[in-house]
Amino acid sequence: METAPKMASKLTLFLILGILSLLVGLFFSYTAFTRVSAADGLAGMYILLGLIPVVLLIITDRICVWQFGAKKVNKVQFYITGILVLLFILNWIRLQAQ
Repeated sequence: METAPKMASKLTLFLILGILSLLVGLFFSYTAFTRVSAADGLAGMYILLGLIPVVLLIITDRICVWQFGAKKVNKVQFYITGILVLLFILNWIRLQAQ
């Protein structure tokens, strides 16, 4: 069994976000499935289908951590996240200027 510090050194940004989105998605999907209307059931199915890319991202993340190490993978993931945040901010500024 791995110790806590060694386990924490293998955590990455996309793994944490992926696990959180899986938990939230499964919760909302379950609540949508247990409702009465057909539209809620369809929404639950769409949520479950939306979790497939998240699972693929987690698998890819674990393969990259296994090959390159968590420190290098985390660095690349923070760059990707920073670029996406920058693009959202630039888009927001563009929409405000219209």
